Amino acid sequence: MLHENLILTVVLLQKNIFLTVVLLQNTIFAPKNKHHITMFYRNAIESLRKWAKRDDRKPLVLRGARQVGKTTLVEEFAREFEVFLQLNLDNDDDAILFEQHTNIDKLLTAIYLHNNKPKIDAPTLLFIDEIQNSPRAVAQLRYFYERRPEIHVIAAGSLLESLIDRQISFPVGRVEYMALRPCSFNEFLGALGETELQKAQLAAQIPDGIHQKVINLFNQYTLVGGMPEVVAHYAKHHDVVALQNKYETLLTGYRDDVEKYASEGTTRNVIRHILDAGWVFASQRIKFERFGNSNYRSREVGEAFRLLEKTMLLELSYSTTSYNIPIASEPKRSPKLLWVDTGIVNYSAGLQKELFGMKDISDAWRGKIAEHIVGQELLASDSRVSRRRHFWVRDAHGADAEVDYVVQVNNHVIPVEVKSGNNAKLRSLHLFMENAGHDTAVRFWSGKFSVDRVTTTSGKSFNLFNMPYYYAGIMNDILFKNSS
Repeated sequence: MLHENLILTVVLLQKNIFLTVVLLQNTIFAPKNKHHITMFYRNAIESLRKWAKRDDRKPLVLRGARQVGKTTLVEEFAREFEVFLQLNLDNDDDAILFEQHTNIDKLLTAIYLHNNKPKIDAPTLLFIDEIQNSPRAVAQLRYFYERRPEIHVIAAGSLLESLIDRQISFPVGRVEYMALRPCSFNEFLGALGETELQKAQLAAQIPDGIHQKVINLFNQYTLVGGMPEVVAHYAKHHDVVALQNKYETLLTGYRDDVEKYASEGTTRNVIRHILDAGWVFASQRIKFERFGNSNYRSREVGEAFRLLEKTMLLELSYSTTSYNIPIASEPKRSPKLLWVDTGIVNYSAGLQKELFGMKDISDAWRGKIAEHIVGQELLASDSRVSRRRHFWVRDAHGADAEVDYVVQVNNHVIPVEVKSGNNAKLRSLHLFMENAGHDTAVRFWSGKFSVDRVTTTSGKSFNLFNMPYYYAGIMNDILFKNSS
């Protein structure tokens, strides 16, 4: 009897262990779907992998607005290393390591011990979060590059952008930078568990039969935006109303940071005003003088906007009159205001109700939201910190011709319009193409992909690529594939 009981106990234990392993596998490795998701893949990991493989790699400073997922991205990337060393310099115990150790070898030993990790010859990633809290840590980055290049070093910080070049200075030539943006539509599809659509979208191979389905998904993306925590919550619950707390938390965090953005009282007040009143001016040309019905002067508003631009919460997009590269900005003209995320714009400007269930986002808010989300997609996959968006205006007295965006593709400046309707209504784009040294233009709309041969009033013919909104993030790839 005792023998039989022992056998039964072993069998039950084996079954329990087996069931536990299966449940863990289902939790970690099962295909994600709309009913079960906690985190999703960020395409920026590919950029980190390329950086890690380079022989001339330097310590990487990861830059981006607060809450775009910098820390989460690095922690996910760390799974690919045998040793992961992590420091958060908001923590005094972590920050003091850089104050007490100026010798790089002693500092590294202390970091290993502090993380309770063995000091072994294996692929190692060191992540220094909130590095802006320690100028000494910033200075030490050069020694990691010069003396310990085998260690992969990534630094980041939630307030880093506003402090660079003002209170801290990174070692010139000893570090490199990478920008992280909000989630792209492609990543949004992955978060929803639409993995096959995700691959088809990236390859620009969406069949006509499911075009409307993908447009509907893009409309959801436009409404929700690309902030990772918001996307993850929406993917799990599919409830737009439930996202209000997420947006409020983001906005509160941005407002709470005002004291750290600016030391001068008037500038702080102007920044608060911009963060309260500025969302309704998304995708619109603005004037600094008395911005948002305030009494603030142009100099004060301009300084506040430039500080916020450093945080990567917004971009002042300037016009150009160029038809050819390089694209030269016109800083004396009124800029267009582009915010970090369209979902936050929708919430802050009270546009969610108008957008909810809308078939064509160009019908919302005079087409400005469609223009804004296309601009967000044009930037989403670009990891260059210096990347800026431009729009085109005609250089003639009294001219009002304006093209939503111009983008350099190969050696050409390509005009991009975000409009529904027939080709004849694209008057500004036609004016641009009459002087362009190429025959390619792009229009984003809710319709299917097509290429029209269009003739301007002066008789010049050009190819108009009519791209559905969901291809905005891969526009360059499509044009490359179709270039002669």
